[in-house]
Amino acid sequence: MFDRDRPYEPLTSENAGLVLVDHQLGLMTGVRDMFPSDLKHNVVGLAKAARVLKLPIVVTTTARDTLWGPTFPELVEALPGTEILDRGSVNIFDDERTAQAIEAMGRTKLIFAGLSVEVCAAFPALTAISNGLDAYVAVDACGTYSDTKRQLGIARLMQAGVIVSDYATLMMEVMKDNTRPEAADVYDAIDMDWAKLVGQLAHAFGK
Repeated sequence: MFDRDRPYEPLTSENAGLVLVDHQLGLMTGVRDMFPSDLKHNVVGLAKAARVLKLPIVVTTTARDTLWGPTFPELVEALPGTEILDRGSVNIFDDERTAQAIEAMGRTKLIFAGLSVEVCAAFPALTAISNGLDAYVAVDACGTYSDTKRQLGIARLMQAGVIVSDYATLMMEVMKDNTRPEAADVYDAIDMDWAKLVGQLAHAFGK
């Protein structure tokens, strides 16, 4: 849990893990706080950047075959070879297999994104805090069914000491250094190709 009495410890490729919760086709149809296309864009960018930065990733669905359907295809494509764990529980930590997969990451800082933000992201983030971990929620890679739900979900997270941010900022914190060999691929993943333009032009003109 974030402690204001000790220095902040940044996210790194060594201490952070990503948990993606219930980005399923059935749930996507109810999203009202943002355009579904924007939500897809953001969570796919988050997943791609996390892979480039070599973060361990757990992906889970709930009631995939009976209620909410599969993970949307663009996210599956962004995470080739990743097993998607289906469960019945609302809070992912109440499912033994998912909880074990998260524990097996061995990370002290967990980044969550879920559909919806006030349940699928918030409940496990609150549990992580209670377990002594640092929890983050990439709010723009979540979604929900009204603006009220979004506002109250974010308020609850902040009251509990969860760090809320946007997905690109979290990935920039993990990357830390623009001279990392992965930097260009991270910018590609978060759809910031334009950020590399000046450097490309300088290289092209030998400056």
